[in-house]
Amino acid sequence: MPAVPRLESPEVADGAAIWRIARDSKTLDLNSSYSYLLWCRDFAGTSLVARGADGEPVGFITGYVRPERPGTLVVWQVAVDEAHRGRGLAAALLEGLTSRVAGERGISSLETTITPGNTASERLFTSYAERHGAQVAREVLFDAALFPDGGHDPEVLYRIGPLSD
Repeated sequence: MPAVPRLESPEVADGAAIWRIARDSKTLDLNSSYSYLLWCRDFAGTSLVARGADGEPVGFITGYVRPERPGTLVVWQVAVDEAHRGRGLAAALLEGLTSRVAGERGISSLETTITPGNTASERLFTSYAERHGAQVAREVLFDAALFPDGGHDPEVLYRIGPLSD
């Protein structure tokens, strides 16, 4: 049985591996490699990496606390390397991050966006809400027509809260 990955705050040096995991997921919008480096520097306190036995990232979750709603954690991206999928690692990353941020910053709700048909993300976040006794409200946040590059599905906002243990 493989070792359980360690969950830790990302370091700038993890940016390249996180970018590769996002690219290889084939479901996430891939941001520039530069943005992942910045994310690891500026949002390490609201993000986690899962490290394999060799210390390299095998999964990640990135987020931030909304400036206008400081009780809300926005989860930006979650991805797990293909070789580590199917073991509950995405759920562990989500639980680990929300637990840490709730303890440090007192969040009471979670937001994320999911494109229609992304069943894995829908299951991840709705099961999280069930475990925490929270309601899930859904609405289109960004209609497909808003994306300048075309061909982008709408982004549906999932508001989860209030959170309880």
